[in-house]
Amino acid sequence: MTTITPVILAAGQGTRMKSKLPKMLHKICGQPMVFYALDAARAASTDTPVMVVGHGAEAVRAAVGEAARFVVQEEQLGTGHAVMQAESLLGGQDGLVLVTYGDMPLLRAETVQRLVEAQQANPGPLTLLTVIAEDPRGFGRIVRNADGTVKAIVEEAQADTSQLAIKELNVGAYCFRSEWLWTALKRIPLSPKGEYYLTDTVALAVEENLPVQAIVMDDMVETIGVNSRVHLAEAEAAMRKRINTAHMLNGVTIIQPETTYIEAGVRIGADTVLWPNTYLHGKTSIGEDCTIGPNTIIRNTKIGDRCKVLMADLESAVLENDVDMGPFARLRKGAHLGNHVHMGNFGEVKDSHLAEGVKMGHFSYIGNAEIGANTNIGAGTITCNYDGAKKHPTTIGEDVFIGSDTMLVAPLTIGAGARTGAGAVVTKNVPEDTLVVGMPARAIRKLERKK
Repeated sequence: MTTITPVILAAGQGTRMKSKLPKMLHKICGQPMVFYALDAARAASTDTPVMVVGHGAEAVRAAVGEAARFVVQEEQLGTGHAVMQAESLLGGQDGLVLVTYGDMPLLRAETVQRLVEAQQANPGPLTLLTVIAEDPRGFGRIVRNADGTVKAIVEEAQADTSQLAIKELNVGAYCFRSEWLWTALKRIPLSPKGEYYLTDTVALAVEENLPVQAIVMDDMVETIGVNSRVHLAEAEAAMRKRINTAHMLNGVTIIQPETTYIEAGVRIGADTVLWPNTYLHGKTSIGEDCTIGPNTIIRNTKIGDRCKVLMADLESAVLENDVDMGPFARLRKGAHLGNHVHMGNFGEVKDSHLAEGVKMGHFSYIGNAEIGANTNIGAGTITCNYDGAKKHPTTIGEDVFIGSDTMLVAPLTIGAGARTGAGAVVTKNVPEDTLVVGMPARAIRKLERKK
């Protein structure tokens, strides 16, 4: 099998971004833009990618980790010079070298695969991607021979009037035969700007009467490169549309796609409905037949099937099946709502487990608590879990009824079947099937639990 090794050029300084953050690490739909280029290249390769880094090299290394091998372009001497840096890792290796740019996040894996397949069928040394477009966006023009092979790439600044009229443009993705590439790079002439351009390899191949092939892409959007915050917003909008479209094609209803934000790693089950102003971040997963939104923010949260989340804020939480919550509810890190839990408006849960069938009234706060099945939490209930120095747990058994405006002063255990009167301040453990009232709460009678 032919070895196919991606080389991703990610050494640019990105001065037009006007940012302390390296350009490659600016995020698009939740992940650094270079990750998209890395994923597309890996899908079409057989070898671990090589990433050429320069500006912000250590930060890029830290972000990418073991997903790539790295070489450093110490001096910014052009794209040809950047690829030269990979020879130390790949120079003795036969096969194909795929070259793409880290700041082209919209280039699809399928397109890169087509490029590789075209070069595998090409007896010549390289194949490149092109696109037909009315707006040249400063790209080089593709001049073809009568037989369809590429004769030259003419940069816009050097193009004459007839060449400027050409609609076929160089995208900036290439696939080379490696044994030819490493010798050709050493023969690239120095440009008037003092740089070595990868596009000059086309001229070298033509001089040797070797065929250079090009395949035309279908979608101009894939060619969007990011050099400024304006381009970043343009790429973000295109990626959002792509992600939303994919979910809709997989059976998700998005009422208003233009106001719905879904990051790249989010998973959503069929027949779930997303209402406007819904924001899904990180490693969020949502099951089937759910209704989410409007005006809902969900981060790194797992949601089961048939859940309803209205105007809520969820972070690092778990919802099992058939949970109903909101509006204006908040789940913080560690919140876990079991099957058939109901959580009313203006409630908040943190580091707590609400077992199956718990009903939590509005205007309540539950923190560091374990609440048994079918317990009712009345409106205004507060677990007083922080004493100014550390957090303390509250444990509430099954079938408990907590009256409105109850203060539960942790550490505290309330037995199964117990009840608290409205306005109680509970400072001591409550036995099973016991009613407590007052401030501080005191037991007044035993209860017979309903079966």
